Amino acid sequence: MLLAVDLGNTDTVFGLYDSGTWEHIWRMRSLLQENEAHYESQLRLHFLEAGLWFGDVDTVVLSSVVPALTPVILRMLRALFGDEVIVVGPEIYPALSIEIDHPHEIGADLIANAVAVSTRYKENCVVVDFGTALTFTTVSKESKILGVAILPGLVTAVKALFANTAQLPEVPLQLPSSAIGKNTVEAIQAGILLGYEGLVKSLLSRIRAELGGECIAVATGGLSSIIDTLRDEFTEIDRKLTLDGLRIIGESLRP
Repeated sequence: MLLAVDLGNTDTVFGLYDSGTWEHIWRMRSLLQENEAHYESQLRLHFLEAGLWFGDVDTVVLSSVVPALTPVILRMLRALFGDEVIVVGPEIYPALSIEIDHPHEIGADLIANAVAVSTRYKENCVVVDFGTALTFTTVSKESKILGVAILPGLVTAVKALFANTAQLPEVPLQLPSSAIGKNTVEAIQAGILLGYEGLVKSLLSRIRAELGGECIAVATGGLSSIIDTLRDEFTEIDRKLTLDGLRIIGESLRP
């Protein structure tokens, strides 16, 4: 079995892969104030409920975009599975070239996304990851990361609006029927959801134009299905894309 761990700003996702499928996917909150014992107890409970043994896992791969939590999760994983934890970084997967100014600035999750699409598709591709941040990672058909665009994610945008505006309520992320909101909730939904719809289409259009028009798009992330009207923009919507990239990296480095 292979355990892929995607440590993100909001959640940490644990995926257990065996016999060609993701058998289990568990999600925990990424809490800076907690120590490794907190995460270990939760992971032990998940394994116990699934009837699994830690000894069943022979490969562990970790990607993290939260430097303060990385050593905490890493110590926990090494205590449970041994020292040979694969930590994803810019040079971890030689088949993927990172053609940006400062390769160490790119998020490990974006590297995993790029590995997944460059393995799955042999053409220019943009990975749109709807997470805490909304990211656009452009990967060439030659398996090169050409660059990234980053902006606040949907939930981040709503929370920022709520936190800094006294009279505005928190609202559910539901696509409104009209761009002309008739009440405060509809107004925020129209501005955020429909605004992001236009933003995604515009950025994809510009990226495709810069690549000469030949470029597919793949969506991932926990909020990738929220804006239903964007479905036609994507060749595929795969919420497990990051985990799959981690799996490919892990399998390539497995002894």
